[in-house]
Amino acid sequence: MKSLSENDIEYICDLQAPCFQALPAEALELIRASKTQVLFRKGDNLTKQGTFASYVLFIVSGLAIQYVEGDTNKSFNLAIIRPGEFIGMFSLFSNKTFKYSSLALTDCHVFLVEKEAITKIMNENGTFGLSLFRRYSSQTENLFDTLGNALFKQMNGRFADTLLYIDSFKEEYPDIFQLLSRKDIADFAGISTESAVKLLKSLEREGCIQLNTKDILITDYEKLRGISKVG
Repeated sequence: MKSLSENDIEYICDLQAPCFQALPAEALELIRASKTQVLFRKGDNLTKQGTFASYVLFIVSGLAIQYVEGDTNKSFNLAIIRPGEFIGMFSLFSNKTFKYSSLALTDCHVFLVEKEAITKIMNENGTFGLSLFRRYSSQTENLFDTLGNALFKQMNGRFADTLLYIDSFKEEYPDIFQLLSRKDIADFAGISTESAVKLLKSLEREGCIQLNTKDILITDYEKLRGISKVG
């Protein structure tokens, strides 16, 4: 992790994201004064579950993985975070701590914005507040979908969902599967790494996918979607 100053080549001079550009000059200045630019290296923790959340993270570039940690060494992956998305929005509305951990899948350029600054602007600017609340609602909806799949789908269905979800990033990030270990993929489906490896080989034999070292190519989307439905 590296904090960026104006002398660093990676430093961004202005807030270029659409959600910030719509703000009036006074609010933009408050954001500028309340943010820190940080470059997280691949493998760095952006947030740690249970720690105090005094800021909200905005991903400028790079990919991160969001996950919850259990009491043991087990974890469950919730989502892949793209540029333009926030991390830690739950702390704006109801919690003082991060409810999940997040890890940089690639080098990530991130704005850390003080939570008080965000809430102040939300109270004063209804359009900005509504925009953030919609993002928050979307994240909550995705969490309910993930929970429903984990509870009600069988292992094969959950694993098919996982492959289809990760594959949805492939057009923009062709190496997405290569950024993930087999354990990472297994943790999206809530299964063991050994089970994930067996399922990958089984799906390859059935002609659904093609394995190329760490990369995974889906060759029969219709069949994989069928497995997702019936499990």
